[in-house]
Amino acid sequence: MKAFLTCLVLSAVPALLQAQSPAFDPSRSNAKSMTIADEVMKALGGSDAWQQTRFLRFDFGVEADGKTRPPRSHWWDKQTGRYRLEGKTPEGDPYLVLMNLNTKEGDAWLKGAKLEGEDEKKYLDRAFGAWTNDTYWLLVPYKLKDGGVLLGYDGEEKKGNDAWDKVVLTFDNVGLTPKDKYWLFVNRKTHLIDRWDFVLKGESAPPTTFEWKGWQKHGKIMLSAERVDPAKGTRIFFPVLAAPDSMPDSVFTSNAPIP
Repeated sequence: MKAFLTCLVLSAVPALLQAQSPAFDPSRSNAKSMTIADEVMKALGGSDAWQQTRFLRFDFGVEADGKTRPPRSHWWDKQTGRYRLEGKTPEGDPYLVLMNLNTKEGDAWLKGAKLEGEDEKKYLDRAFGAWTNDTYWLLVPYKLKDGGVLLGYDGEEKKGNDAWDKVVLTFDNVGLTPKDKYWLFVNRKTHLIDRWDFVLKGESAPPTTFEWKGWQKHGKIMLSAERVDPAKGTRIFFPVLAAPDSMPDSVFTSNAPIP
C-alpha cells in the first residue's frame, strides 16, 4: 500500500468529466463480456437510476498492517462536478479542498489556513487524484462501459454451487494509469461483483485479490461497502456511504465545518 493514495491510483474518469473522450466502442470488446456488463448494471439498479443519482457522500478508509489510517471524506455533485474533500496528511494535519472536478479549479486549506500558489495547486492535484482513486474503488461496476474501456472474457470459475464469470478490463490510453488490468468476478446468481484481481501499471507480478463485501441499496443504487485482501488482510472500506437526494450549497462553497 502506498502511504497516501493506497495501492490503486488510476481509472478512466467518469463520463461526466469526459466531454472530449470517445464513447465506449462495442466493436473493440467481447460480446459476452458486454452482455455481462449490462446484467451488472441492471442488478445495480439500472443506468437510469445511476444517472438520476446526483450526490454521493462517502468516507474512504484503509486498514493495513494492523493500522487504520484516517479516512478521506468526500462530497460529490455528479451533475455539476462540485466536490469537497476533507482529510489529514500523514503528519496528522487536517486539510480541506473545495473544487470543481471539470475545471480542476478551487481552493484549499491546511490546518485552517488558506493555501495559495504552488501549495494550493499541489492540494488541488492531490484532491483530484484522491477522487479518481477512491471513486474507482467504489464505483467501478458503474464504469464498465466508459469511453476507452476494453472488455474481455476470461472464462468462468466455480466453487460448489456458485459460479462466476471473469470479465477483463483493460484501457485504451485513458485514465491516470492506463496499463492497469482487472479481472472482475461476476456472480451468476446476483450479477454483482464478488471479487476483483488486478495488476497495476503493466507489471509482471501476480495479481492482487480483493473480495467485495457488504452490498446494499443506497438511494436508487447498489453499493459495496468493503474490499478485503484475503492474503494480507488489507481492507478498503467505506464507513460512511450514502446517495442523498440533496446537499446544501454550503458543502461546496464554505470551508466552515459541516454539522
